[in-house]
Amino acid sequence: MNQSQTTEQLTAQLNDFDAGVRQQALAKLWGRAEAGEIECPAPAEVANMHCHTFYSYNAYGYSPAGLAWLGKTEGYKLMGTVDFDVLDAVDEWLAAAEMLELRASAGIETRAFVPEFATREINSPGEPGVTYHMGIGFTSGAVPDSAAHIAEDLRTRARARNLDVLARVNAYLAPVQLDYERDVLPLTPKGVATERHMVFAYTQAAARLVPDPAAFWASKLGMERKQVEPMLPSSPALQNAVRSKLMKRGGVGYVQPGPETFPSIEEFHELILACEALPCAAWLDGTSAGEQAMPELLELLIDKGVVALNVIPDRNWNIGDAETKRIKVQKLYEVVELAQSLDLPLNVGTEMNSFGNKLMDDFGAPELAPVKDAFMDGAYFIHGHTVLQRHAGLGYQSAWAQAKLPTRKAKNEFYAQVGRLTPPTASARNRLRSLASDLAPSDLLSQLTHKQE
Repeated sequence: MNQSQTTEQLTAQLNDFDAGVRQQALAKLWGRAEAGEIECPAPAEVANMHCHTFYSYNAYGYSPAGLAWLGKTEGYKLMGTVDFDVLDAVDEWLAAAEMLELRASAGIETRAFVPEFATREINSPGEPGVTYHMGIGFTSGAVPDSAAHIAEDLRTRARARNLDVLARVNAYLAPVQLDYERDVLPLTPKGVATERHMVFAYTQAAARLVPDPAAFWASKLGMERKQVEPMLPSSPALQNAVRSKLMKRGGVGYVQPGPETFPSIEEFHELILACEALPCAAWLDGTSAGEQAMPELLELLIDKGVVALNVIPDRNWNIGDAETKRIKVQKLYEVVELAQSLDLPLNVGTEMNSFGNKLMDDFGAPELAPVKDAFMDGAYFIHGHTVLQRHAGLGYQSAWAQAKLPTRKAKNEFYAQVGRLTPPTASARNRLRSLASDLAPSDLLSQLTHKQE
């Protein structure tokens, strides 16, 4: 790599599809930071534990390495990745976070079917029984042989859904048609595409293939030409319109999902637990029929193995309409209170998989003041589990934790303390590796307290 490359050039290379290019760029940037050539602010008491990477879809193009550098240079204390249907980012992300001394976690998200709520919408609008669902606290992207078939099934299902959508939209948009292998998969680093990749590919194809893209999209989307023209050739507004009108409910590419479309909660949990990670429910905004029965839903999911709850705060308070904002802020407070009463730590973040998503929540917003402590407790909890599992084998699902910390409440408090007491440094990780496997939790915390750097 050219020694004369600017910081801006190296930063751009962090999101290259070539992993070797990313690794070299990150190492060089970190070397400059350690030499004092790049200033990294002291980390603030903020956390974004739900960031999609380009292994599923990041609206800003961030790779795992790119996200780690963002966190370091912006002064974020904790960050976590989550990708749809794959664990491809986990190893790169955790290695990058360790290099940059950033507290981190890693996860996966999919949609699953809950037969007990088959007649009620949960957090996937217009799709009764379907829930966005997560696993958090992974320490490796490697999946044990016992669950490898589940991980492969997630990829297979995602591809099959995409091909079905593609066939329907191709027929509607002719002569603008895509070949999945040729036009869509090259937009991804490891061959796992999403609807958003297909939308971008369609907008690019239209710009190439039709003489008047404005007239084409106006006709296909039921819009006026003057509405479309400012969006060309492929603005976020055009991409959102194409996805909404063609691929979401009511669009030509949409197929109503059923019990066989997605894995069951139990099957997804089997994968998560095989990796010694944590099943995590996801909450939208409390307004659907299913989420109006949130105590019933969470009790059901806890019985199936859920130990945490994901919340995306910004869409529940940063709202223009005053009455809608009042309702959703109250729903946010209610679900945080409910989670605390059920001993479910919170995993919060901004997603970054749609244009306009923030890079970091506004933890100074007055609306978040009543729940900020719960958000940070959850972030430290999931980081604490991650580092203790990754470097000592003593995470939340370990035999040690089951014996020494018999309740969710005890585990929550313990791992949050570990997250706070363990600096994200190489020497701290080395100390974790030297811990005796028969320590009492209080003794383990005492060792961390007395050996802080």
